[in-house]
Amino acid sequence: LATSLVVREDSLTLFGFADDDERAVFEILQAAPGVGPKLAQAILGVHSPDALRAAIAGGDEKALVAVPGIGKAKAAKLLLEYKDKLGAPHGAVPAQKPIASGPAPWSEQLHSALTGLGYAPREADEAVAAVAPEAEAQQTPDVGALLRLALRGLNRAR
Repeated sequence: LATSLVVREDSLTLFGFADDDERAVFEILQAAPGVGPKLAQAILGVHSPDALRAAIAGGDEKALVAVPGIGKAKAAKLLLEYKDKLGAPHGAVPAQKPIASGPAPWSEQLHSALTGLGYAPREADEAVAAVAPEAEAQQTPDVGALLRLALRGLNRAR
């Protein structure tokens, strides 16, 4: 039985899991600020480890919002936090690049993150437009770095 012992000042709590992968994801989930064992357990109660990896890799904010205790703002933060930590779903076949139709995925993620952090959609649109040259210069834009750049620009504008 895969277990994880969570030690707190006032308690020792033992969590059990179906397999080692589920336990490993549980421990990774707790590494993010604002995610404790109860929220990590709630996430794994809604999503299997592979479904969670797929949602994070795909930037699926709605999948995270489906978990009780996670709103849009927290989902946007968690997508950025776990992007490189969970990895690809096990047994996943590398997906072919979809044919682009509409805005680039990085711009949608960035816009969603900014609105999730409380910025008005208009402000988010302007910030995305401001960092677009930087993103276009990169082969695969780093959404986290673009978010930091956009936030710096938004803070200067205020």
